[in-house]
Amino acid sequence: MKNIIFDLGGVLFARDRRKCSPDLLEFFGFLRAPQMPRFWEEYDRGTNSLEEVTRTLVSMTGHSYERCAEVLQQAIDLQEPIPATEQLIRDLKASGRYRLYVLSNMAHEFIAHLRRFPVYGLFDGEVISCEELVVKPEPRIYEILIERYALTPSESLFIDDREANIAEAERAGIHGFLFDHCDPTAACGKLRELLLD
Repeated sequence: MKNIIFDLGGVLFARDRRKCSPDLLEFFGFLRAPQMPRFWEEYDRGTNSLEEVTRTLVSMTGHSYERCAEVLQQAIDLQEPIPATEQLIRDLKASGRYRLYVLSNMAHEFIAHLRRFPVYGLFDGEVISCEELVVKPEPRIYEILIERYALTPSESLFIDDREANIAEAERAGIHGFLFDHCDPTAACGKLRELLLD
């Protein structure tokens, strides 16, 4: 294995539930559904604006526009690195054995926040859905990653917490690892055994 490709949300970054209000958790429960709602998928694609998403949340929840905008901003601001994954990435980088990449569905406001964290600077390349106007698990986003960085799929491992995204990576010839977002420490332990031990 030469290339390790990371998803962001639920794998490297998450909201610490202990810092989240019940309101926030209720608002964003839909993000854990097996199928992402269309309006959020289009937000990740870069074709739906933050204002449009806010208005959709108003109609979904019955809360005011101001309240929905506030909760959306909290959802962005509370994103932080998952400690176990952050350390894994630092150790993978320090080993000198791998090139590290990002392949993620992420909206403009979210990715701007995540790029501020030092761990993000350890990646050798990235493909972000809102900048390509295509989302996982659509085949084209995997092709963009492979083409842009001249990756050999069989020498690459993709880490994601959604089965559909892993399945499409495997169809493209990339090895997959399904990350358990409920137990990131255990998931990172398995990855260490696979990649560093």
